[in-house]
Formats: sequence, structure tokens, C-alpha cells
Amino acid sequence: MPINLAKAIGLFINSASTITASFMNFFRGVLDIKFALPLIISIMIATPIGAWMSQYVQKEIVEWILVAFLLVSALLLLFSNREQKVVYDKAWVLYVIGGVVGLISGTIGVGGGSLIMPLLILLGFDAKKAAYAISFVIPFSTLGAFATYLSFVNMDWVLLGVVTIAAIIGGYVGDFIMHYRLTPKQVKKLIAVVLLLLSAKMIYKLLGL
Repeated sequence: MPINLAKAIGLFINSASTITASFMNFFRGVLDIKFALPLIISIMIATPIGAWMSQYVQKEIVEWILVAFLLVSALLLLFSNREQKVVYDKAWVLYVIGGVVGLISGTIGVGGGSLIMPLLILLGFDAKKAAYAISFVIPFSTLGAFATYLSFVNMDWVLLGVVTIAAIIGGYVGDFIMHYRLTPKQVKKLIAVVLLLLSAKMIYKLLGL
């Protein structure tokens, strides 16, 4: 599959799964929209810029940068016991995080959750609260970047429809498990394991093994 088509589809199914989770979190009363707002504003501005930049950035360089970030984040999440260093009213921290993640996620073609979640946790934010906010934030970035990719990608609409349905089901099941079955510490460790698996898969592909 062409890399830009894969990026566009990945962005859209991220939207589908996180919108599903956000509806559930809103009705449960666990979604802090005020906390998510600075992330939404900055990431909406930055992600389309990153998507446009993707046409001029060498694919392998971007993927190796992502692998390095995933590995470092996973190891820090597994072995760091850092105390909380920030509070939720420091909006400028969230604006900076949203802007940086928006540029990177738009360029790479990922939803941004795998980038922003470890950053928030490593800064001391509660893992579950961060996860609820990210589920709400991601569609604002992914849909904007998806629209940008459509301007230069030939979309496979049948494939997009199939994976979107699967993403909606996965979003419902995953959010239910996180809310009712996992503690914040378990969420943190689970994210680290997922990041390690993603980085291992990318390294395998990049080395042509």
C-alpha cells in the first residue's frame, strides 16, 4: 500500500475509534473538556501543517525518528516513578505539547495518541485522565490531517469503510476495559508494552528482516 494512503486511512480510523470512546466518556462524566481544550486548539493548527510537510520529508527518516521516540517513551514509562511535576491549569504546557505532537503526527500519518500519551504521563498527569482527554482530542487532529491527505491521495473507500467499522467496535471495547478493569498504573504499563510492540514492528520493517 502506498505510504500516504496508509497514513490517511490510519488517521481516519483513529478518529472513528476515539470518537466512540469520547461519547462513552462524556456520558460517564469522566471527560474534562477544559483540560483538553488547549490540546485541541494547538493540535488542530499544527497537524494539517505536518500533513502538508509529509510530501517533502523522506519516509525512512521520519520512521526512524518515530521508532526512537517510541522506544525512549516506553522505557521511561516502564522504569520511571516520577512524581507529578505539573498541574492541569498550566495551559501553556498543553499548547506546546499539542503543537509539537500535531506537527509530528501530521507528518508521520499517525493519530498522535502514541505520541501525546507518554508525554503527558511522563510529565506527571494521571494516566486515565490523560487517556480520556486524548480520546477527545485526537479526532480534531486526525480529521484535519485526513482532509489534507485527500487532496493528494487516491482513497480506497471500500477499505476505509471496513477498517472504520472495526475501529468503532475496538474503540468501544477498549474504552470499556480501560474504564472498568484497569488502574492508572496498569494503563501506564500497558501503553509502554504497546509502544514497544509498535517500535519492534517498525524496526523489523525498516531493516527488511
